[in-house]
Amino acid sequence: MMPAARESLLDAAWTALARRPWPTVRMVDVAAAAGVSRQTLYNEFGSKDGLARALVRREADGYLAGVDRALTGPTDPRDRLTAAAEWTAATARDNALVRALLTGCWSERLPAPARTAAPSASAVPAQRRADGPLPSPTDFVVLVRDRAVAVLAGPGVPRADTAELARSCELAVRLALSCVAAPPADGRVADLVRGALCRTPAVP
Repeated sequence: MMPAARESLLDAAWTALARRPWPTVRMVDVAAAAGVSRQTLYNEFGSKDGLARALVRREADGYLAGVDRALTGPTDPRDRLTAAAEWTAATARDNALVRALLTGCWSERLPAPARTAAPSASAVPAQRRADGPLPSPTDFVVLVRDRAVAVLAGPGVPRADTAELARSCELAVRLALSCVAAPPADGRVADLVRGALCRTPAVP
């Protein structure tokens, strides 16, 4: 199956999830919405759990891609970290799967595949990846922190010289996650993160 067709099936699953709890989403309805047979859907994802893992993996990848865009946007390093924090809070607010991934809190209406790898005999490379381990909230802290350090420190900087920077980047990530769990009353995520970073000399 072409990647675009796989995306169409995931889009159909996402639309179904927006309308009803995941336990009531039927594979036959997802297939029909994407204009393919149910067998085609099973060939691509293997099972409803496989479809759930693929959907969760796609949303995780989309979130991390947005982090990368935020980190390469502004010129000032503090602005880059602030942009990543704002992206984190906004995406978690608008995307229930990203919010569940970042907080570890899964409601009954969401698919909640196990974080550990699932046995996979799939011939589809994208599905074999989806069947692998899913990141935990702690994993996301590390992933975003390390992405930020790599961008802000630049290539060739010794690891010992990035320790303080890593702590500052992790602070920004954890502040963003705290805003996901308990949004500020005024919604000013940027002010919270920028204020904390201004008191942190490690950010260049």
